[in-house]
Amino acid sequence: MTAEEIDKYLNQVAFSGAEEFLEKYKGKSEANIIGHFGLGFYSSFMVSDKVEVFSKSYKDEPAVRWECDGSPEFILEETDKPERGTSIVLHLNEESREFLEPARISTVLEKFCKFLPVPIFFEDKQINNTHPAWVKKPSELTDEDYQNFYRELYPFGETPLFWIHLNVDYPFNLTGILYFPKIKQSYEIQKDKIQLYSNQVFVTDEVKDIVPEFLMLLQGVIDSPDIPLNVSRSYLQGDPNVRKINAHITKKVGDKLEEIFNKDRKSFEEKWDSLGLFVKYGMMTDDKFLEKANKFYVWETTGGAFKTMDEYRAETETLQKNKDGKLVVLYTTNPVQQDAYVQQAIAKGYKVVKMETIVDAAFINNMELKWENVQFTRVDADITDNLIDKGEDRESVLSTEETEKLKSLFNLEKEGLNVNVEVKGLSVDAPPVVATRPELMRRMKDMAAAGGSMASWYANMPDEVSLTINGNHSIYRDILSRDSEETREKMVKNLADLALLSQGLLTGNNLTTFINRSVELMETHDKEKV
Repeated sequence: MTAEEIDKYLNQVAFSGAEEFLEKYKGKSEANIIGHFGLGFYSSFMVSDKVEVFSKSYKDEPAVRWECDGSPEFILEETDKPERGTSIVLHLNEESREFLEPARISTVLEKFCKFLPVPIFFEDKQINNTHPAWVKKPSELTDEDYQNFYRELYPFGETPLFWIHLNVDYPFNLTGILYFPKIKQSYEIQKDKIQLYSNQVFVTDEVKDIVPEFLMLLQGVIDSPDIPLNVSRSYLQGDPNVRKINAHITKKVGDKLEEIFNKDRKSFEEKWDSLGLFVKYGMMTDDKFLEKANKFYVWETTGGAFKTMDEYRAETETLQKNKDGKLVVLYTTNPVQQDAYVQQAIAKGYKVVKMETIVDAAFINNMELKWENVQFTRVDADITDNLIDKGEDRESVLSTEETEKLKSLFNLEKEGLNVNVEVKGLSVDAPPVVATRPELMRRMKDMAAAGGSMASWYANMPDEVSLTINGNHSIYRDILSRDSEETREKMVKNLADLALLSQGLLTGNNLTTFINRSVELMETHDKEKV
């Protein structure tokens, strides 16, 4: 630069008022100031006592030296500099000595200059990729190129499932590559996995106001000069270009997932452990994505098969419609712990789906509102005969007197549990006692476990449990015929505790009491045999 250019590009930008500067460039085609006017140069005074610039222009004019300590005063004078070019020398202050360390410099360059369009050298080595994958045409790249670029972004990341290359120049400019990572069931959304660039200049890795929230599960890069970066958050959310970019990315993601589902369903199902959390989150938060996802959303049944909603409906609408005409989707959150209930449901010809991710409690509530005539019920929410209310009742073989006597024997008090007891006529092969938790209360507990504003309130509420006594089970004839009242009470309490144990609700002192009582019953049985 010449002395005149230094005065123009450094002094005038630095010392004219901000209002005057913004007014000067208002309405220009390149209103986005990122990377255009060198304003970032003045951040050097945050770490320096003074800054020197030595520059020699290609024009036949003397080399110049500019010096400033951050005040309105500066020095601009001729100097000796044999070669054309510009050098900037920072005289670091005491608090910023860390930036003299090569490792610290390397870290800063790696984060902020990794893909600048001009070569950056540090210790004689170029540290940036001036032509990254996202600026190339998709037709120029192989799968290996995409995977190599992913490793360039995330050196320690696992190989991604697949990716989407964004390449739009109308009605807005947008390029980038978004990767679908392998996601664990307990995955916590990270807010810094997508990097935002403007003309290859790194801007931020906080893009929550620019892309849909559910896309925070993705990784990669987006680059757009059309995103206003020097405005308030509320303005950003209402900006038409941001809304268009938002909608375009959502559509591309939905199209890609549908394409994989249609072309290679087996591969899609194999990836569902990673995709499921992402798809469910998108279905809950974005109605346009929901419309697309209804075609490829699948859930795994306890038999291992994957079904879309339409497939599940076609296979279950005969058996699993309730008296109101709603399809009842039976699900399990823990197939191992709830196995007894799952097997009872399967025995009746029902199909049970797995809902085991951290978002499923919210997903179920959300989909009941968005899917027409669909109701979700966990397999242990009621006795199997009542899981799907068809308006049918089965009578108990017990007399009214026997029923009341049996209920009195089940007079239970359990620490931390509200227990409701009811005698019903179930099928003879159903368990003697079935413990269930009301669907609504259990959902609230599940959502509390996942966190939220009401989490602590719901979490501290006692568990509400319904004990349904199967009056048609043959064991009760035996119990009621016993002479010892104490033995009858111990036997029914053991049956109740076994039902609670199957739900994981028998803990602490309640569990200890059950074990001691079981030993006493065995001793009584041995004495009776003698």
